[in-house]
Amino acid sequence: MTEKFNIKYLQSFYNELNEILYYIENKLKNKNAAKRLSVKIEKAILEASKNPKSFEIYKTDKKIKYNWYRIYVKNFIIYYTIKNNSMIVVHIVYKKRNIENIL
Repeated sequence: MTEKFNIKYLQSFYNELNEILYYIENKLKNKNAAKRLSVKIEKAILEASKNPKSFEIYKTDKKIKYNWYRIYVKNFIIYYTIKNNSMIVVHIVYKKRNIENIL
């Protein structure tokens, strides 16, 4: 039987997502692309919540309490961790950024 995971979003994720969508919609002037990306991100997170431990673990030299997992969506990476029965979505970043400075 599959374990049920609740999805929790941290404010850091919302802040980063809003910046990304704002940039695409207002700076690149592509409202439709921003909407499509938003939908893809939501679908990817919902799909991952069905079996969040099956995704790639982010390897780091930093001492961390919980594993960080990654979901790739277009040019972005969503980082989350698992605590108890919750999938905690923490960050979304452009794939070429140095994540070590963020995590």
